[in-house]
Amino acid sequence: MRRHFAALAVILALMPGHALAERVLARVSISSQTMKVYHEGRLLYTWPVSTAKPGKITPTGTFAPEFLSKNHRSRRYNNAPMPFAIFYDGHYAIHGTDQIKKLGAPASRGCVRLHPDNAKILFNMVKAEGMENMRVVIVQ
Repeated sequence: MRRHFAALAVILALMPGHALAERVLARVSISSQTMKVYHEGRLLYTWPVSTAKPGKITPTGTFAPEFLSKNHRSRRYNNAPMPFAIFYDGHYAIHGTDQIKKLGAPASRGCVRLHPDNAKILFNMVKAEGMENMRVVIVQ
């Protein structure tokens, strides 16, 4: 029986993405309007963000990136710029914003907004490590 568990552990460890599923972790706190970025378990950055303003929702939970878009423009919101977008739940994304003065307070329609410089850093980390090795955790 032990041999079966050992073999299963080896198989799981060799599966693509399994052992490295959280090489990059972006943890967003809605209550503090911050994002903490971890690489291989080590905290690298703490950044102000803007999540959903009153009447809108930023979904909570654990998500995997669905796709990346370096120069995205919103089809929902008048072609608004969403640079360095990391889409994680349908139309919800982490992305840069030109409304930098609003960072640190709820201001979005549901996305997680970052300073464009910080969005670029995170975007490049995800590109380098692979989307399968990133998780987005959003907590209240």
